[in-house]
Order: sequence, then C-alpha cells, then structure tokens
Amino acid sequence: MAQPTITIYSTPTCPYCHLEKDFLKENKIAFKEINVAEDTQAAQQMIMKSGQSGVPVTEINGKIIVGFDKPTLKKILNIK
Repeated sequence: MAQPTITIYSTPTCPYCHLEKDFLKENKIAFKEINVAEDTQAAQQMIMKSGQSGVPVTEINGKIIVGFDKPTLKKILNIK
C-alpha cells in the first residue's frame, strides 16, 4: 500500500497537535506539518478546507479530520 499524503495544520502551543504528531511518529507515519500561527495564508486555506479555525486539522489524501481523532486516524491509516 502506498504511503498516504498527510498534512497537519497545527500551532506550537497546541497540546492535541503534539499528541497527534507523537502518535504518527510512534507508528512511523510520515507527515508534513504546517504552522498556522506563522503562515496566515495556510491558516486561511485550513479554514476553507475544514470550516474550522481550531487545530489540529489533518488532511489525509484529501480527507479532512478536525481535532486529534485517534479512532478515525487508526481506521484511515490501517493501524491496529
């Protein structure tokens, strides 16, 4: 199975962002992180995609997940 394309929109101070990134690292899943606290254009893009201004917002192969939703991440990424 091909590695999914994962982008996490986050901020440095968000505890749930850290939990999600740690979860992905523990499962050896690569991701791209975008700091929306520094990149206002990316923040606007995140809001357009998700309808949310809170983080984390995760995009996996075009599917949007709002918040650190571990059960959904496990299902999409086929993690036992």
